[in-house]
Amino acid sequence: MQKKLILAALATAFGMSATASNAASDGGTLQAVTDKGFVQCGVTGGVRGFSAPDADNNWSGLEVDFCRALGAAIFDDVDAVRYTPLTSTERFAALSSGEIDVLSRTTTWTMTRDTSLGINFVGVMFYDGQGFMVRKSDGIDSAFDLDGASVCIEAGTTTELNAADFFSSNDIAVNTVVFEEQDEVIQAYQDGRCDVFTTDSSALAAERLSLEDPGAHVILSEIISKEPLGPSVRQGDDAWFNLNRWVYFLLLNAEELGVTQANVDEMLASDNPAIKRLLGVEGTYGDMIGVSNDWGYRIIKALGNYGEMYERHVGPQTEIGIARGVNALWTDGGIQYAPPVR
Repeated sequence: MQKKLILAALATAFGMSATASNAASDGGTLQAVTDKGFVQCGVTGGVRGFSAPDADNNWSGLEVDFCRALGAAIFDDVDAVRYTPLTSTERFAALSSGEIDVLSRTTTWTMTRDTSLGINFVGVMFYDGQGFMVRKSDGIDSAFDLDGASVCIEAGTTTELNAADFFSSNDIAVNTVVFEEQDEVIQAYQDGRCDVFTTDSSALAAERLSLEDPGAHVILSEIISKEPLGPSVRQGDDAWFNLNRWVYFLLLNAEELGVTQANVDEMLASDNPAIKRLLGVEGTYGDMIGVSNDWGYRIIKALGNYGEMYERHVGPQTEIGIARGVNALWTDGGIQYAPPVR
């Protein structure tokens, strides 16, 4: 039954994509965003470090910063963004229907999503993988020791499919307990209704902090999947896609070139041609994507580069404490890599 509900939601999202595409053709998403004065950004209901509101409903996180970067590029205002919290089953329909302009919500880039839902993934803001969290008191040392356990999972996610593949291929018999929203999954695990909580390892690190006694829980070492998480936009509007994609590339290029929030004003006088292009001192690269030529300067001045965003929200010095690992630049042993602005 759950699988049928998920397929129905995907079909609805795909069916709505034609309407959104027609709306975009009337002048494009960028024009519509400019006219209304803000970017409507689809986010999670709250995953610390990625997209979560505080008590005053101020949103922050790595994925929120991507939306804020769009605000800086288009309006020179990182606060020209409004946020729509979405469950996993709601997110694609919200994007395809035009309810949101961009989906920046812990969403894994897969072939099915890339080809069948009428959406385009912009890039990978965080390379992740699925893991498992258990109680220390249960004495479980490996995901291969979960036979007979009950496992809490969020519906409509790759998590559900990955877990089924892993347990089936390793002849591990478990009882899966599926919930509609992540908050329900966490509460069920907290209440002892299941033995295991599985999702992206970054989310496990973040959600463990919300438990009554974080130290009583351990994340197992096994990573069972590839989860490239990134923002996406509707297909059929190349101009909006290009803007989003190059905002992502800009953040990586800035880090590689050593341009930071602290030194960006000084870098305006750099003799490095790549930095000149990045900051709009040379060339008309903003014109190519429908924004001011100083779009790169605006973003970095307001938010910093990709590395600064990472360190601010999920890096080793935060309470979440995730090392850069594969999310480091290619020049530092990771796989984050961007084409040049030129």
